[in-house]
Order: sequence, then structure tokens, then C-alpha cells
Amino acid sequence: MENKTTFRSIGILGGGAWGTALGCVSARKGQKTLLWARNEAVVADINHNHANHLYLPDIALEPRLKASTNIADLGGCDALLLVSPAQTIRHMALALRPHLDVHIPLIICAKGIEQETGALMSQVLGDVLPKNPVAVLSGPNFAGEVARDLPAAVTLACHDEALGAALVDAIGAPTFRPYYSPDVIGAQIGGAVKNVLAIACGMVAGLALGENARAALITRGLAEMTRFGLALGALRETMTGLSGVGDLILTCSSEQSRNMSLGKALGEGRKMADILAERRGVAEGAASAAVVQKLALEVGVDMPIVEAVATLLHSDADVGDVLKHLLSRPFRHEGI
Repeated sequence: MENKTTFRSIGILGGGAWGTALGCVSARKGQKTLLWARNEAVVADINHNHANHLYLPDIALEPRLKASTNIADLGGCDALLLVSPAQTIRHMALALRPHLDVHIPLIICAKGIEQETGALMSQVLGDVLPKNPVAVLSGPNFAGEVARDLPAAVTLACHDEALGAALVDAIGAPTFRPYYSPDVIGAQIGGAVKNVLAIACGMVAGLALGENARAALITRGLAEMTRFGLALGALRETMTGLSGVGDLILTCSSEQSRNMSLGKALGEGRKMADILAERRGVAEGAASAAVVQKLALEVGVDMPIVEAVATLLHSDADVGDVLKHLLSRPFRHEGI
């Protein structure tokens, strides 16, 4: 890929764990890096203490990372990473619109599908900021490990290969390795669906059903994710890549995942409202389950695991009964 574009300043929209970690990645590269956060305490902590004790406790941040509560300040950056929760992306894009040049690339880092419209985040940005080029950053990463500069890899998806190469150069490092893909749709599908499947894996853990059950669920979940992605125009190789199976394995295998830990708590019999009341971060799968189920029905794709999660999240159904129903489904050919 030929790269004729350079980015000397990077903006981060979102001051949670992942936004802060990506800010560290950019700052380590030497770019001028500005993070926007709504929370004044987070901004002050980053600027004065080089820390984000609220979202990344006990991790020293890059001193070159700066923060602001003024969203207009992001307008001076060469590229923006959008790291706010998926359900807020439309609102945040509207807030950004008066301050952005149409040439500034927008890199989607949120993993979800808009509940009200069923739109992918790239479609949301197409509605609100139609002239800005769009890319997607997605893959198997826990924020704390990235912030500590431990090795990680991601998919960087962009229709424009030259722009994709420039963005890879801007954020890529020996310990943070972006792999280019042209599949913007597939990178988003993998990130959104794996969160729903991770809730199911958490339920399996909470019910103490064993590692065999977890492995089976991950594998059959990948089949669901692949069918769904292909129906929406994704490439099969994306589903088997970093932003597909890679992210699925990580998220379904550790309670560091907010989605898996949410499912585990549900499997242990706790109520959704009580779990969410204790949490600071967002479990994107809880917001995406019902809309993924709806879209799957519209395109004629069978997604029984997603259906089971959506049923549990949006009804008074018993988790044990729902999983028993899932296990009683007819046997079928593995390739289907």
C-alpha cells in the first residue's frame, strides 16, 4: 500500500478505558494527541497526574497525552478516533459537525449497532457527516494491556486503501499492530455480534456448565456471526480474522470483558438492574442483542444464541430455561 498522507495530530473522542489506551498508543508514536472527555475529573487527572484513575487505575499514562472537555478542540486534529459508546455516536457526531473539516478521517472504535435504526456506525456517520472519510478499528484488545504497551493486533478497515495505509502508519507500532482490510462492514459486524455472544458465554460460566460448553458456544457463535456478516455484505475472511474470531475468542474467554462478566452475573441469578447499577463502563452487547436479532430476522439468518441472549435481556425468562431450550434444538449439519 502506498502512503502519501501523514497524520501529525490525533483526536480521541471518549475518555473511558479504551479511548485512554488508544490515546497512549498515539502519544507513544509522537503525535500530538488530544483526548476529549465529558468528565472534568478525568480530564484533570490526565492533564495533571498522567493517569485515569476512574477507568484505568494503577496505570501510568503517556505524559504527552492531553485532554479537554471542549469538543471544539478536536476540530484541529488531523484524524479522529471515535471511542464513545455505539449508542451515543450519532449524538456525538452531531456535536462534532460544526467543528470538523470534511477531510478529517473518522475512525470508528465503538462496537455496536444503533438500537433505534439498526444502522451500523459507518451508516450513522454517513447520515451525519457524509463527506468525512470513515475507517473502522476493531480487534481482540483489552484496554489495560494496550495502555501498558503489551503486544496487541487490530483490524484497520477502510474502503480507501491509501488512507488505510496512512492510518496504519499513524497508529501502528511494534506492540500495536494494525492489519489493513477493505471490509468496513465485516469489521463492524464482528465487533457488534461478538459482544452479544460474550454475554452468552458469561451465562454458561455463571451456570457452571463447563469449558466444553463454552468452546461449543464460541464455535457455533462464530457460525452465527459469519452467516449474519455474509448476509450484510461482509467478507468471510474478515469473520475469521482479528475483528471476527480473534475478538470473539478474547471476549468470550475472560471476565475482563464487560460483556462476559455481565453474562456471568446473570447466569449466577443476579438482576440486570442491580448489575448495571454497579458498573461504570458500558456492556455494548446488552444494547446490540435485540437489534441484531431483528436484523437477522429481516435478512433471513438463523441466530439462536443471539435470540437466547435477547430473550433473557428483554424479558423475565429464566436463564436456565432459555439455555435448556437452546440445547434442545434439533441436530443439524455443522456447515449450516
